[in-house]
Amino acid sequence: MKKYTNTGSKDTRSGFGAGMTELGQKNENVVALCADLIGSLKFDDFKKNHPERFFQIGIAEANMIGIAAGLTIGGKIPFTGTFANFSTGRVYDQIRQSVAYSEKNVKICASHAGLTLGEDGATHQILEDIGLMKMLPGMTVINTCDYNQTKAATLAIADHHGPVYLRFGRPVVPNFMPADEPFVIGKAIVLTEGSDVTIVATGHLVWEALIAAEALEAQGISAEVINIHTIKPLDEEAILKSLEKTKCIVTAEEHNILGGLGESISRVLALNSPLPQEFVAVNDSFGESGTPEQLMDKYKLNNQAIVEAVERVMKRK
Repeated sequence: MKKYTNTGSKDTRSGFGAGMTELGQKNENVVALCADLIGSLKFDDFKKNHPERFFQIGIAEANMIGIAAGLTIGGKIPFTGTFANFSTGRVYDQIRQSVAYSEKNVKICASHAGLTLGEDGATHQILEDIGLMKMLPGMTVINTCDYNQTKAATLAIADHHGPVYLRFGRPVVPNFMPADEPFVIGKAIVLTEGSDVTIVATGHLVWEALIAAEALEAQGISAEVINIHTIKPLDEEAILKSLEKTKCIVTAEEHNILGGLGESISRVLALNSPLPQEFVAVNDSFGESGTPEQLMDKYKLNNQAIVEAVERVMKRK
């Protein structure tokens, strides 16, 4: 089985910041809008280097989305930045009407997503955002797994015409994807090949899936791990190709079990190849305050939970 090495843990939001710094140098049409969270979104360098292309909107997220939509009319490529909860739940009407329905080229960039926001608690830990955003016609939804992939995704979405939701996080997590790995929107990445079970993971759960695959290998179970960074459009071909071999699947995500990646894959199975599926996700509940590690363990979003899900799904083959 192919092995991946953590080259040095970093937060994914810093990958976004590095991507924005590079975009600022490469593309004069890229502009940044922030809702009073410059440091949290790692906009510092972009603001310093391109003050005329940085707009501090303040705690007025709805205005930020409307302004971003307007800027596209003049050919600008606006990247908005705030916490995931405020990037989606607070401004859903503005996104639906001014961005998605109007087909505006806005990049909605959301940090501090999921349970791993940690101590801020349930009011800030949005677990419904993927579901909200993937239901909007024309919206591309991306959830990256580490620093390198987040930087690559940030660069890639600038070249993609159309609205994008880019989701990333606050905690320091393993950085294991190659820095030169091409980021192709809508194209899954097979990290390890296997024959007994398919594990499809997104975001912070990708590393946990790799650890789980190693544990399963020690038990004589061959797991194919697929990194789904783009939840919409979903790479159905990669999923179905893997299932031709394994005949069962586990999905893993830091999101509500309702409306997330797992349900998107269930639809693919129902329409093409009905096969056993198990879910690793938050079981229809809000979060709570705690460290990221405590919360991921309590809500069973870790490698052990993935191993247990594999054991369950293989009994159903």
